[in-house]
Amino acid sequence: MDRLRTRLAPALRELTIIGLLYVGYSAARTLADGNLPKALTRATDLERIERSLHLPGEQWLNRIATMHGWLGLMADYWYASLHYVVTAGVLLWLFRRSRDVYVPARRALALATTIALGFYLTMPTAPPRMIIGFTDVMALHANSGWWGADASAPKGLGGLTNELAAFPSMHAGWALWVALAIWSATRSRVLRTLGVVYALGTAVVVVATANHWAIDVIIGQAIVLGSWLVTHRRRRPAPATRMVARTPRSSLGEAEAA
Repeated sequence: MDRLRTRLAPALRELTIIGLLYVGYSAARTLADGNLPKALTRATDLERIERSLHLPGEQWLNRIATMHGWLGLMADYWYASLHYVVTAGVLLWLFRRSRDVYVPARRALALATTIALGFYLTMPTAPPRMIIGFTDVMALHANSGWWGADASAPKGLGGLTNELAAFPSMHAGWALWVALAIWSATRSRVLRTLGVVYALGTAVVVVATANHWAIDVIIGQAIVLGSWLVTHRRRRPAPATRMVARTPRSSLGEAEAA
């Protein structure tokens, strides 16, 4: 029994940490400022910045997802489900595979999520689907999925989500974290390719469904990449002091005599 407790203790500790992180993440989002006019103003400001940077517009992707129903529905399921399932699955996989990789990876995820929460609390920003000219693809297919018309929240639980938490995109950020974690933990080309495809696919999906602006994706990924680099810094070992072995003169004399 004691052995079982000893073996389960690390797993239970990690589950507690991750559970508290998720609860704090969800609770903080609901406490954010819900001022819609300000959020809409920030959204138009972001759109203006994108145009000045000559970033590709979001409307053409949103139009494709709207015109092709099956494609939009697939994007909806991707957005509403994989964000949590894949991230949790990779965390569990890392924990069982390599603690040396898991610990800094988990710290990077926690740091990036905390930074994103700071933006959600202080800079509520409306997603493209709230702007005229965009289609809310998830609301369009709400009757075909388990989500409601309020972002990706389950039906009847729309009040528990913050629809103005668009900047930055942690859907895109967490997906990049998945790719980085897989790349660090294995040399399998198949798994590495899947990680990269998942990160790129999520970046496309969040824009196509009109849940995030392109700049939301860029900043979300930048936060995760920065957090990853911070938590994976290796301390340089102190320069080793050269130890010069000195042979006693008496020993040298004996050696020469021999």
